[in-house]
Amino acid sequence: MAGDAEDRVKLSLKKTELENLKKKHKKMSVEREYDDLSLKSREAEKEVNMLQMKIQEVDNSLSKHHKDTESRKRYIESKLQALKQESFTIDAYPRLLDSAKDKRDYHKSKYNMATGLRQMFEPFEQVAREHHFVLAASALFQQKKRITSLKGFNHGDHVKALAAESSNADSIFQQLDKLRSVFEEYTKLTDEIIPLAEKSLQEFTEELEQKSEALDDVLAISAQIKSEKESVEALGHGVKTMQEIQSELSSLQSTKYIMPPGQMACTKREKAKAANLLRDVTKTEEDLERLAEEKSQLDLDVKHLTEAVGPLAKEKEQLLSVYNDVKVKRNQEYEELAEKKRNYQQEVEALLKANSKINEYNDLKKGERLNDIQEKQRAAESQLQSSESRRNEIVAELSKSKDLMRNQDQLRRNIEDNLNYRTTKAAVEVLTREIESLEEQILNFGGIPAVEAEIVKILRERERLLSELNRCRGTVSVYQSSISKNKVELKQTQYKDIDKRHFDQLIQLKTTEMANKDLDRYYNALDKALMRFHTMKMEEINKIIRELWQQTYRGQDIDYIRIHSDSEGAGTRSYSYKVLMQTGDTELEMRGRCSAGQKVLASLIIRLALAETFCLNCGILALDEPTTNLDGPNSESLAGALLRIMEDRKGQENFQLIVITHDERFAQMIGQRQHAEKYYRIAKDDMQHSIIETQEIFD
Repeated sequence: MAGDAEDRVKLSLKKTELENLKKKHKKMSVEREYDDLSLKSREAEKEVNMLQMKIQEVDNSLSKHHKDTESRKRYIESKLQALKQESFTIDAYPRLLDSAKDKRDYHKSKYNMATGLRQMFEPFEQVAREHHFVLAASALFQQKKRITSLKGFNHGDHVKALAAESSNADSIFQQLDKLRSVFEEYTKLTDEIIPLAEKSLQEFTEELEQKSEALDDVLAISAQIKSEKESVEALGHGVKTMQEIQSELSSLQSTKYIMPPGQMACTKREKAKAANLLRDVTKTEEDLERLAEEKSQLDLDVKHLTEAVGPLAKEKEQLLSVYNDVKVKRNQEYEELAEKKRNYQQEVEALLKANSKINEYNDLKKGERLNDIQEKQRAAESQLQSSESRRNEIVAELSKSKDLMRNQDQLRRNIEDNLNYRTTKAAVEVLTREIESLEEQILNFGGIPAVEAEIVKILRERERLLSELNRCRGTVSVYQSSISKNKVELKQTQYKDIDKRHFDQLIQLKTTEMANKDLDRYYNALDKALMRFHTMKMEEINKIIRELWQQTYRGQDIDYIRIHSDSEGAGTRSYSYKVLMQTGDTELEMRGRCSAGQKVLASLIIRLALAETFCLNCGILALDEPTTNLDGPNSESLAGALLRIMEDRKGQENFQLIVITHDERFAQMIGQRQHAEKYYRIAKDDMQHSIIETQEIFD
């Protein structure tokens, strides 16, 4: 009996554990779903926020584009109103630009034509004015009228007006053309940028609505799962704990010995029932574990299938697009075939109608009538040909008559021209006789040119004398007014003893002028002395440079070098110097024609010459890296030159030669015992610190 009670307690314990496992499993699944939905809701909120930010950016950009469009529109319309003195919309700009271009081209062509006509007629008019040509023939009267009208068209005022109109039209076109870039920006904004921004805004808005709906769904499901989670947690508080079950089991074990016999049988039945129930519970647990494994396997399969759906969906879309393309192509082919079928049916119907007409024609015997009509047609054509030949004969006779009339008109004009010529010739002869008589009268008076020249000369002399008289009168009046004004001023107190003061100032002025002349004389003497000193020193420097170069340089391309000075400006106080090289009888400037070594050697030699000339009292000579860019023979020559300088200066008390070089061979050549006892070497120690070491010189 106590064993039955214990079995019941175990059964109760198993049931409790089973309930706890179910609740725990449900709680875990609910929490996992809740966490997944929370993560999805957060991601959805982020996407919604991102879309809202994009919509705000696109909206701001769109408003900015609208403002830019409106400002460009107002600018163009204001410019159009200022140009045309009336209001226009921006849509009228292309039309106004084309109109202004056409008007400019029209006025320009008109002005060019007028200018060309003027250039063409001016030589003829000039010749006519010079030779006094007169159009006498009546047949040329109409031509004269046409030329007069063209001259009117070619008038200067008319050409100026055309030039002004052309310039005005070109100015208007240029001002309108300057607005082209603004109009193109306006068109690009209205046709491309703003529609694209509005389309993007619409797409983002639709996507935001979809994301918002999905977020609302996720939040609703999350709230539902949260309520289920709370209910599961509330249910978990009503389950018995293991301590409570163990205490109940202990109490049952304490009462197992006091249970009555009837209750024992009942307990056995309950035990058997509990055993059956325990088996069911065990089987249920096994089924639950199996279902859990199957669920996990199904979740894994769902995950794999979900991953595999992506490529399949893309493949499905590709196949659908291919299917749609094939479907459209087949529909087009079907429509083309149907159209061909209809065309063939129409052709068949037309052939059937033609066949029926042919049969009807044969039935009505229209062939004979056709032959009769064709015979009549040939007769009419022959008659028409004869009429045509007769018409040609009449036309030929008419043309002959016209030619005869034209010849008669030409003959009449020739006769009239001859009559006019004879009349004009007689008038010319009369005028010629009158001119000859007038010339004889002029010769009797000594000639018109002589008389006219004398008259012109006398008139010019008269005008000169009158102008000179007026100038003298003006000068006298100015002097008189100045004299009277000065007399009045001399009576003032400030001009008292003015003669004595003027004499004193005159003495001071003359003394200053004499002093200035003496200073100028001394200055010129000093300037000449300086120039002579400069010339002497330049000759001395060039002599030393020539000797040092010939002693040092080992090349054969340059005989010697010298410094050439050119005066700058009007005076001779400033000079520009340049180094020249002498090769045979040719003298060239060294700049741009010598090597780097030649430059270094020339620089050293010039410095040595300057030191030799100007620094006798300052005996310090310092050379820093003198062998840079020098080859071996020139380095040896430079060392020999320095040795000669040291030999020449060894008697000078304050002479010092300082040489800084990396060339040890050069240092050995100039560092001889008879000139120095030691030299200084700069090196680096293990800590990379510079140190100065004293080295003895040995022969």
